[in-house]
Amino acid sequence: MSWGACFFGWLVSMGLAVLLTSIVGAILSAVGSNVRITQNDAEREAGTIGIATAVILLLVLAIGYYAGGYVAGRMSRFDGGRQGVGVWLIGLIVALVAIGLGFLFGSQYNILDRVSLPTLPISGDAIGWGAAITALAILALTLLAAVLGGKVGQRYHRKVDRAVGY
Repeated sequence: MSWGACFFGWLVSMGLAVLLTSIVGAILSAVGSNVRITQNDAEREAGTIGIATAVILLLVLAIGYYAGGYVAGRMSRFDGGRQGVGVWLIGLIVALVAIGLGFLFGSQYNILDRVSLPTLPISGDAIGWGAAITALAILALTLLAAVLGGKVGQRYHRKVDRAVGY
């Protein structure tokens, strides 16, 4: 496994995910400023909003990890699928370290506690199961996307090898 290629693939995946999230946020902000949604409307449609948010998050992360796997597979000459797994592993390790640091330092560094955000009255059980299902779907889909991206990135080298006669 080429950890350098995996690292740069992970950087590409995170950069693309941030850019896509920003684009989605800008679109939703523009639409939201023209549409009048009351708190009651949001409460009635909380399930739909949550599912739509999870689907968009899954798509953004899958596209990002596909691109990261592609970059890693293209940078390393052999076994693009393995490079895609490396991209995914780096992302997983960084996420676990961030969670660990958040747990270690506690809520004193939680900036979301300092911001007054609107809340939806959804039961904690529903949030827990929805979050668990979304987390599992993110893990599975991002791994698949990174491996597929790595395989596609590796194809370039296969074409060159065939043309040269290897």
